[in-house]
Amino acid sequence: MTRGHAVLGRALTAVHLGQARTRSRLTAELGVTRGTTGAVTAELAALGLISVDTRSGGPAATQGRPSHRLAIDPHGPVVLAAQVHVDGFRVAIVGLGGEVVATTAGRRDVPADPADVLGAAVDAGNDLLRASGRHCVGAGLAVPSAVAEPDGTALNPLHVAWPVGAPVRAAFAEQVARAGIDAPCFVGNDVNLGALAEHRHGAGRGATHLLVIATGHRGVGGAFVVGGRLYTGSSGLSMEVGHLTVNPEGRPCHCGNRGCLDVEADPPALLEAAGRVPVPDVPLLRQATDLLRAEHATDPRVRAAADTVVERLATGLGGLVNVLNPDRVVLGGLHRHLLDLDPDRLTALVADRSLWGRGRGVPLVGSTLAHGSLVGAAELAWQPVLDDPLGVLG
Repeated sequence: MTRGHAVLGRALTAVHLGQARTRSRLTAELGVTRGTTGAVTAELAALGLISVDTRSGGPAATQGRPSHRLAIDPHGPVVLAAQVHVDGFRVAIVGLGGEVVATTAGRRDVPADPADVLGAAVDAGNDLLRASGRHCVGAGLAVPSAVAEPDGTALNPLHVAWPVGAPVRAAFAEQVARAGIDAPCFVGNDVNLGALAEHRHGAGRGATHLLVIATGHRGVGGAFVVGGRLYTGSSGLSMEVGHLTVNPEGRPCHCGNRGCLDVEADPPALLEAAGRVPVPDVPLLRQATDLLRAEHATDPRVRAAADTVVERLATGLGGLVNVLNPDRVVLGGLHRHLLDLDPDRLTALVADRSLWGRGRGVPLVGSTLAHGSLVGAAELAWQPVLDDPLGVLG
């Protein structure tokens, strides 16, 4: 990649992350001359990626003239993002800046062949693309499993029927090509991708060492973002935090152990502790969060169940803080709702269980993105464009 291509990529990334909303700010971010910034923004506009508003209204540039405002082109290209979960899928088309342009979901069984649910998801996404009339430059997939690299296989799809080693990236790419979408395909773990999205566009902005813990309908996942990049270990399999033991005498876990965070602090654990039988055909996460909203204040058994799950969660978080020393923790899914109920209690419990937290509490914040894993899947698909916009689109 030439230096000119690299500057284009840095400029597009700054606009994408909301770090440069005016041309003068972009000049400061890039450390180049105003003339170079003008040429760079003109090139990105010509590629249909950003718009440049020359009307006055932005902060003054160094010579006192109003700075041109920069924004994502609302008619520019998009990427297709898909997420598979225990009872179906959700798809979206996502623009630069993490903007979810349109989204839809489908409820269905997830059988052993990944092509079944992925074919349905891609077809739904293709309908969104046609309706938008916008060009697709990539496709990203979030799955409820660790993803082994470089092969793109699902290592431990515990909550769906896929076999260990299912070739999810190859299956996704095949379905994307079948739909007539000419775009590169990427796949990652759903919690990892949610963490990446929160770091770039949500509650994790500005954190240097960001720990994210979240629940889906079942299980607990975690991710660690260091210096803006996901820490995935030697082959993409790190941060399986759901299999930390937080209650040695607790529930049997799918991994063969007992009392893992995965089964002690997820929606089914809360429902069971509250004495509630899950209702068929209603997402478990929704059942758990609705229960907290409706009955936490009035039902002692629901309060006791929430307290138990918070205790287990704090034990796991305390250990992770000791090992990873994050500067911020983002909680998603059920855990975000538990934090909202009593942020001081959960923060104090984590501090009490962690060496570093006792002297300097680690901030716990709730996730802010409605579709974090989808936005994260989109980030994978956008990354080649962010790295070299002219090389990919020129």
